[in-house]
Amino acid sequence: MARAYWLVKTEPSTYSWEDLARDGSTRWDGVRNAQARIHLAAMNAGDVALVYHSGGDKAVVGIARVTRKAYPDPSAEDPRWLAVDLAPLRPLAQPVSLATVKQDAKLAKLALVRHSRLSVMPASAAEFERILAHGKTKAPR
Repeated sequence: MARAYWLVKTEPSTYSWEDLARDGSTRWDGVRNAQARIHLAAMNAGDVALVYHSGGDKAVVGIARVTRKAYPDPSAEDPRWLAVDLAPLRPLAQPVSLATVKQDAKLAKLALVRHSRLSVMPASAAEFERILAHGKTKAPR
């Protein structure tokens, strides 16, 4: 099965890239949007995700690996809500701002640009690589 690419958003005051790096892994839970739930359900162990700080930062700041595919979110009363487990791979050498993403015509179809409120979204391999190029960061193996 081919690796898939994702972008997950977090408010750094709630749970930041630095928290993930310190913790070594986390359950990505608390997502309560039907479209984001569909994306969580599609995630598999080995997929990679760009970690995006929303709020004041508005920048892609790191790369994480999905270590456990979607399962019922223990923080939800409704078992239809899902969570995945993530582990940090590396920070971006240079954060990639939302402004940079929006200015790049090759990223115009990225859900971050088109559906800015969505907290979990797919990215193509080309979009993933393009963001890493802006961030002066090599792709994980």
